[in-house]
Amino acid sequence: MTSTVDASPFVNSPARALVCRGCGAEYPLAAQHACYECFGPLEVAYDQAALRRVTREEIERGPNNIWRYASLLPAGQDPSTRVTLNPGCTPLVPAAALAREIGLRAPLWVKDDSANPTHSFKDRVVSVALTAAHALGFDRYACASTGNLANSVAAHAARAGVPSMVFIPSDLEAGKVVTTAVYGGDVVAIDGSYDDVNRLCSELTETDEFETTAFVNVNVRPFYAEGSRTLGYEVAEQLGWRIPAQVVIPMASGELLTKVDKAFTELVELGLAEAPAGGWRVFGAQSAGCNPIALALHEGREDIVPQKPTGIAKSLNIGDPAAGVYALEAVRRTGGWMAYADDEEIRDAIRLLARTTGIFAETAGGTTVAALRKLVAEGRLDPEAETVVYNTGEGLKTLDAVADRVGPTYRVKPSLRAVREAGLLGG
Repeated sequence: MTSTVDASPFVNSPARALVCRGCGAEYPLAAQHACYECFGPLEVAYDQAALRRVTREEIERGPNNIWRYASLLPAGQDPSTRVTLNPGCTPLVPAAALAREIGLRAPLWVKDDSANPTHSFKDRVVSVALTAAHALGFDRYACASTGNLANSVAAHAARAGVPSMVFIPSDLEAGKVVTTAVYGGDVVAIDGSYDDVNRLCSELTETDEFETTAFVNVNVRPFYAEGSRTLGYEVAEQLGWRIPAQVVIPMASGELLTKVDKAFTELVELGLAEAPAGGWRVFGAQSAGCNPIALALHEGREDIVPQKPTGIAKSLNIGDPAAGVYALEAVRRTGGWMAYADDEEIRDAIRLLARTTGIFAETAGGTTVAALRKLVAEGRLDPEAETVVYNTGEGLKTLDAVADRVGPTYRVKPSLRAVREAGLLGG
């Protein structure tokens, strides 16, 4: 569905248009994700005068979820129009023990988005995307997903009473299939990679049968991507309206990284947050089984060479990342870097994070912590600068990653004698 609807469905929105990230061409706020001039990706452009009217006090008076930032978002200014699980305001967890173990001397924080309703950051982007889709008149919700997005779309649709149809690779982790199918929508497993699934969904949006279906990461993708900005807003607010010196962010499409950096830039330009002396640096994390963005950076290339993904970090397995070149730009501009980790390093990092913070991350979070550790060891990340690392999902969804590495430390019979003989009561 390519809509020509103007901005009228977005009442009181600061969004004014869609703009091409490549050539700058502008379009009405509609269900369109690619530029007709150069085929570049579109993103939401805002009325700067409207954004400048936003104050810290207005935000702080808002609800304890992402909608406290409604005046900075493209849709959902009227609460009655929202299609949402009300995600956000997730914990920013101090991680002193993790910092000591990996050699950081400044404060380290974990932004733990596993605390969202379906236990990943995808609830943020889906709430914004489906709220926009509702305004545009769509009557079914869909997505191409590596797992967490499918969970969130299915749950949002269930609460809203709207049909859903999500498309996933057929080799997805069982936990993510169950936590999608339980909501009762249609789940379509495709014998192929995520990139195959995404291509099929793009083709489906052009068919008559899917004309009124909102694919959150295809035809309403510009609105979807804007939800990630709330992860930047929240960190700054939770730190007392200041930007951390360093952030480490997992990369699949690369969009999350670009939008967190965009959020920091907006907050500083609007006078809502203070930047650290010298600015902030953005670091990216990928798995060795799917690292096209990081490899481009390491090899000094401007282009992203697509890969066939492998490895356990399936939620990051996008071999042809749509925002890869923009992630490269953000990392280079801020003086950051990217690291990648193999499966064993990811497994070790999941356990390290759990042991030192009490946070059980899925494989994407393990990838990010493994990359953090490497960045410190290689001298890429300043050990004296405050750092935030993003955990985007819940470890209960990817139990297989560590199931054979953890278990009972003792096995005893139900008697004091057995407990004593096992050494649990001293000598």
